[in-house]
Amino acid sequence: MARRDISFASFNLLNLQLPGQAIYGDTDGWDAGVYAKKVDYTAQMLWRMSADVFGFQELWAKAALEEVFATAGLEDDYTLLVPPGHPGNRIVCAGAVRKEMLVGTPEWITDFPEELVLRSGGDDPQTADISVSLTSFSRPVLRFRAQPDASAPEINVFVCHFKSRRPTQIWRERSWYEKDIHGPHSNALGYAVSTIRRTAEATALRVLVTGITKKTDLPVVLIGDMNDGKDSNTLNILTEQPSYLSPLSRGGGDNALYTAQTMQEYRSVRDVYYTHVYKGQRESLDHVLFSEQFYDNSKKRLWAFDEMLVANDHLNFDDHKESGSTDHGVIRVGFRWKPEPGATS
Repeated sequence: MARRDISFASFNLLNLQLPGQAIYGDTDGWDAGVYAKKVDYTAQMLWRMSADVFGFQELWAKAALEEVFATAGLEDDYTLLVPPGHPGNRIVCAGAVRKEMLVGTPEWITDFPEELVLRSGGDDPQTADISVSLTSFSRPVLRFRAQPDASAPEINVFVCHFKSRRPTQIWRERSWYEKDIHGPHSNALGYAVSTIRRTAEATALRVLVTGITKKTDLPVVLIGDMNDGKDSNTLNILTEQPSYLSPLSRGGGDNALYTAQTMQEYRSVRDVYYTHVYKGQRESLDHVLFSEQFYDNSKKRLWAFDEMLVANDHLNFDDHKESGSTDHGVIRVGFRWKPEPGATS
């Protein structure tokens, strides 16, 4: 019997690096004890979530991820997706796909698509000119294809990690920063720079997705630490803000992406979803977004939303080094093969 159900997970690894290897400015990195705890915790989480497709953020060393899968006893079940020849000197987006499901060769996209132009003379007389010169992703976006069974279509999967919401450290800018002038405003300026960068990255990924979904029936899933909430401008750009229809309605947006968080909220008595805690504020930064082929009320539905799981209890304790845990929740979203009558399969 064909196995066409499929599940996706997003997992920020919180700087998974080999012991003694540099992590940013920390040249000593993790000691052996902390590393062992991180491997054990990460392996347990992989085993518990048991997703068909994992999207990872903040991976430094491929060998560390290989050790995690071996510790979980999953090394023979998955193909690991790490940039070829990656030297372990920076964080990357990575993935893991059940071996029988991976199609073709993965790619890491660094440059923004040429269609992306963030420049305007304004749309009314009071609006000044604007121009954003960014041309690349901070962390290259992973793109690959997965297919749960030969009788199901291939799924285009993207794994992303957008710029953090933390203020950019503009005091490092030697060409223009002056402490007496810019120092009092460093937080505001830094937040603005981070927001502009994250917005540009989201727009670039949206352009890539539109190139696949517009006037086609190709399934697409986005996995990632997007560093913004479900109702943020970042997510609005990515999803194009589709309408979620009532149970008796049938529709679906050709170019839209839907959020697993919203689908889960419709099935819950209350919203208890969060994947990050900062200064006591619980927020959702990690997401799984999907095209109308996974949306329950779409006329082109092939998979039906099953359930979203969020492992986030560890976020209530600020002991990530001692416990080996990550500082993000891990989310898993499952879909059942249940095509809408008449949908293309």
